Amino acid sequence: MNYYLLFKSLHLIAVISWMAGLLYLPRIFVYHAENNDDKKISDVFKTMEKKLYFFIMTPAMILSWLFGLLLIHSIGFQQLGQKWMVLKIIFVAFLTLYHFYLGSNLNKFKNDQNIHSHKFYRLINEIPTLLLILIVFVVIFKPL
Repeated sequence: MNYYLLFKSLHLIAVISWMAGLLYLPRIFVYHAENNDDKKISDVFKTMEKKLYFFIMTPAMILSWLFGLLLIHSIGFQQLGQKWMVLKIIFVAFLTLYHFYLGSNLNKFKNDQNIHSHKFYRLINEIPTLLLILIVFVVIFKPL
């Protein structure tokens, strides 16, 4: 069995799942911020946000990192010295920080302490898209 291709497939599946959550959670925050005054609607959003973050996004993030590290192990850790790989890891680290930032916002909504408008969440919703584009181009073209 070709473990490299297995790990690569599982890595891509995990990344796609993680990215879906990173793109969708801020969109839920947009609607939550717009309807924060209605307790019934707010409670529905809190449930959706919690389930998305803890049952889909976080496991997908962990699996993305796990299979990414297994891929690096498969091709050799000397690949970490390549500039494109360093750049990819930096971008993925930013995605990871963004993930935890969304988690902190989730807690603010949970405790009815959100201070941001729906426009703010629309704006930060573009961050994972930009990082995804950068990561894909760096991995495919290996420009450095």
